[in-house]
Order: sequence, then C-alpha cells, then structure tokens
Amino acid sequence: MLNYIWAFMIGAGILYGAFTGNIEAVSNAALDSAGEAVDLCITMFGVMGFWVGLMEIAQKSGLVAKMTRGIGPFVSFLFPRIPKDHVAREYISTNIIANVLGLGWACTPAGLKAMQALRQLSEETCEKNRRLAETRSAKEARGKTGLDPNVASNEMCTFLILNISSLQLIPVTMIAYRSQYGSASPTAIVGPAILATAVSTAVAVVFCKMMDKKKRRDKINRRIPERRKTVRYPAFLKIPE
Repeated sequence: MLNYIWAFMIGAGILYGAFTGNIEAVSNAALDSAGEAVDLCITMFGVMGFWVGLMEIAQKSGLVAKMTRGIGPFVSFLFPRIPKDHVAREYISTNIIANVLGLGWACTPAGLKAMQALRQLSEETCEKNRRLAETRSAKEARGKTGLDPNVASNEMCTFLILNISSLQLIPVTMIAYRSQYGSASPTAIVGPAILATAVSTAVAVVFCKMMDKKKRRDKINRRIPERRKTVRYPAFLKIPE
C-alpha cells in the first residue's frame, strides 16, 4: 500500500511541475535530494557504527546482561505469561535497552528475534490448547490465548506497542539528522525527546495492561455457562392457538 502512495505522490509532483512549467525545478530538486540522501547515509553509517560498536562492547563486557537482569521485574510486569527461562525475555530486554539508548537501528535484530520467540511460544500454547480440546470439550478450550497461531497474542501486541512508544534517553538518530542539516545545537532535542517518549511509554503501558485485563475478563465471562430462565405462565394466561 505504501508503494502505491509513494508512487502517486511522485507522479503527482512530476505532473504538477510539468503543467505549471516547473519541470526543470523538479529535476534539479530530484538530483539535489539524491545527493543529500547519499551524504546523510554516510553520516548515519558513521554514527550508527559508533553506537553499535559501543553496544557490542557493552554486551561482551556483561553490562547488557546486568541491565537485562535489572529490568527483569519490568518485563515480568508487562509479560507475566512468558516463562522466566524463555529466550523471548532476553530478546525483549535487549530490545528495550537498545531503544532506551536511542539505538533504533541496532534494536531491530533483537526485536525480530523477540517476535519469532513469541510466535514460537504462541504455537506451543496453541498445541496445548489443541490437546485440551481433544481430551475435553471444545468449549473448555475456547478463548484460550494462542488458540490460533495466525493471530497475534497479547504478548506480541504488547511488545509491538512498547517498541513503538519506547522511552529514549539519547535520541541518536535525531541528533545525527540535526547535525547533518546544520543545527546550532543538535543535542537540544534530548530534553523534549525524553519527556515525549516517557509520556508515550507510560500511556502504552497503561493501555496494554487495561486491554490485557479486559481480554482476560472477557475470557472468564465466556467460560461461565449462560443461564437461560424459562418463564412458565399459568394456563389461563396462555393464548389459544
């Protein structure tokens, strides 16, 4: 879908420039933008290489492992149904730490591995529910988490929302962009970025816990058998056929 949107915007811009007699300006802007894109990529490669290298040093020195254990209670609070010895917790912790440090590109591999591990956990839960449905009635197995492996589980949705709204102490990418385009104070974005991402993270955590609680309440309600009351009328109130 995004490909069609970008293609439409590019085509509309070219047609508008042609009809208004500014096709030369459009061509010059395209060439200048291509050059700026190359310069920006070179700058970002250097910045990201530096921070990814620091992240690698921190990982091999054991600092990341200590930080992972430090945020263990927070991960348990957000993902109570993930076993403590499951590999998904490690990937989720690494992703959160990378996001907090502003390493958006560096946290992508950990995020993908976390999603794969959560998908595997969902499939394992689905298999358990399938066996439950075979040994007991299908009604008991209905509404279980992970019943359909093709549907995102609560943990997957929570991780995605948290990843999008993650707190950032050092917005490396934004600092690099501001430095590339000649900002007088590239690091001035740090304070507002911490405030904005802190609010977004807090809202995301509250939203995830509310939706998780609502979903668990709905499951409990579905398991309670419906009691239908049969009203019996006296014989003199019955309408003759």
